Amino acid sequence: MPIKERVGKVVSVKMDKTAVVSIESRIKHKKYGKIFTRTKNYKVHDPENSCRLGDVIRIQETRPLSKTKRWVSIGLISSSNS
Repeated sequence: MPIKERVGKVVSVKMDKTAVVSIESRIKHKKYGKIFTRTKNYKVHDPENSCRLGDVIRIQETRPLSKTKRWVSIGLISSSNS
């Protein structure tokens, strides 16, 4: 089974060693054909607190690290300062 990876934008860094990443997906309605956007938030393990608000990062699924945390940050794609 392949490891799941996603790319998303950091929307909150208020917790210690945890960031909230928002991932948008564009979906086409089955019956009407209209394309709309769905947003899902993931809690991501960030051990060095390196993520900043607005950064675009790559995340990877992992074992459960807490009650709601099942993803880990594996790399920065673009910084919010750029």
